Amino acid sequence: MNTTPAGYLEVDHTADCEIKAWAPDISTLFEQVALGMYSLAGASLHAEPRISRQIELQDSDRESLLVGFLSELLYLCEIERLGFDSFDISIEKSSLQATLHGGLLKALSKEIKAVTYHNLEIEAVPGGYKVSIVFDV
Repeated sequence: MNTTPAGYLEVDHTADCEIKAWAPDISTLFEQVALGMYSLAGASLHAEPRISRQIELQDSDRESLLVGFLSELLYLCEIERLGFDSFDISIEKSSLQATLHGGLLKALSKEIKAVTYHNLEIEAVPGGYKVSIVFDV
């Protein structure tokens, strides 16, 4: 894990794109992965108007919840041309409630087609959690 309390970085991957993220808690981990995904896509947002959306998800485990969360963000990106740069996320067991804050997309430099389950495992580590996640581009 990195020396900063939370973050993400892009990892070279043969065919797709991979992000490693770490954070002191699960909610912040989900936020870091989302920020990493937007960074990977080269997303830039219009400054105004600011837009908020609320989402609620349930799934069988945290990994599936993470894939569902990121897939919902991709859906909002593709269908409504929205991107988000801050998140209020609450996760309890297999339930997620989030308020997403952002705006209309100005540009994307890379299309992310899907979030994958390839080698996906959220791990508890000293000081928090970490995950590696692969995106189909």
